[in-house]
Amino acid sequence: MAEKKKPPVFCERYCPVCRGARAGNSICKAVQDFELKIFGKKGCIWGRARTEYYGVTPDKPIPENIPKE
Repeated sequence: MAEKKKPPVFCERYCPVCRGARAGNSICKAVQDFELKIFGKKGCIWGRARTEYYGVTPDKPIPENIPKE
């Protein structure tokens, strides 16, 4: 039986940069864009975990059809 991974909650709920950028804050969006250029299109370690788990990059919201845990 395959073990289900725990959802990556830091990027989604606690990261001030990612949360602010997804909410529309222009300063956070600029910082996040810079971060994505440095670390790659999936972002930092928490952003990569979010991308792997939900299938969307840190700069995009989770689609409605994917359940949030």
